[in-house]
Amino acid sequence: MPHKEAEHSDWLKNRASLTRFAWLSIAAALATIALKTGAYLLTDSVGLLSDALESLVNLAGAVMALVVLTIAARPADESHVYGHSKAEYFASITEGLLILGAAVGIISAAANRLFQPRELEQLGLGLGVSIIASAVNLIVARILLRAGRERRSITLEADAQHLMTDVWTSAGVIGGVAIAGFTGWNVLDPLVAIAVALNIVWTGIQLVGRSVSGLMDAALPDAERRLIETVMEKYDKMGVSFHALRTRQAAARRFISVHILVPGNWTVHDAHHIAEDFEFDIRKALGSAVTVFTHIEPVEDEISMDDMFLDR
Repeated sequence: MPHKEAEHSDWLKNRASLTRFAWLSIAAALATIALKTGAYLLTDSVGLLSDALESLVNLAGAVMALVVLTIAARPADESHVYGHSKAEYFASITEGLLILGAAVGIISAAANRLFQPRELEQLGLGLGVSIIASAVNLIVARILLRAGRERRSITLEADAQHLMTDVWTSAGVIGGVAIAGFTGWNVLDPLVAIAVALNIVWTGIQLVGRSVSGLMDAALPDAERRLIETVMEKYDKMGVSFHALRTRQAAARRFISVHILVPGNWTVHDAHHIAEDFEFDIRKALGSAVTVFTHIEPVEDEISMDDMFLDR
């Protein structure tokens, strides 16, 4: 139907526009890599080196996000009739693995410095540069997180979560390095770096877990299922009932299938219009990025109950 085609076209344009956020993330990563590397060279702090290494991962993740968001915005075709939205999971799972890889590199560098502590240099200037880099990440992370939640993009959310992790770990690094520099306890520098690595491991595990769940066709969250049930209650009053409700999520897109049971004396015309109205109400409740499959059955026919649990 024309209104459905218009909704889908608007959705695709919306997804395509997300690439500008990926470009913003790339620009932020390049800026922070330059700043944090400069801070490391000024201070010779392995803690600040760990911060710079994580920014390299940010850059790799941002480039991956750009590629995947471009793919996800493509319309459905003969080879991918349900669209390309699941491509977003590959970005988030890759970023999660990159975070874990960065943690291993940080721990390795910190372990060497732990047994061979060095005196820190030009601490004030180095920390000032690092603070500026963290401020850039904080601003960009908040922009990406808001856009990701509003537009249901797990790729942007993953990128934002990664940047926020960078902000918090940078705060820990700056604090630890400052204490080490002013007290002379140089062993604090590698200890802070190791603490940073352990902290970002948890973020990486969470991202990988969410991505794997999406690739396994996890059902919609309880809050969205309750919205579906609320729409169904409206039709219960018309003598219409439902069963065999199944849901799944593919990044920003959601898929819902359900059987609609109507009185057997209804005409095909009446039953069809009920199905169309129900699908419209579901899209209105959950947003346009929803594909609804309905199957009409006569409520009086006992065969209608045979397929309640079939995996269609």
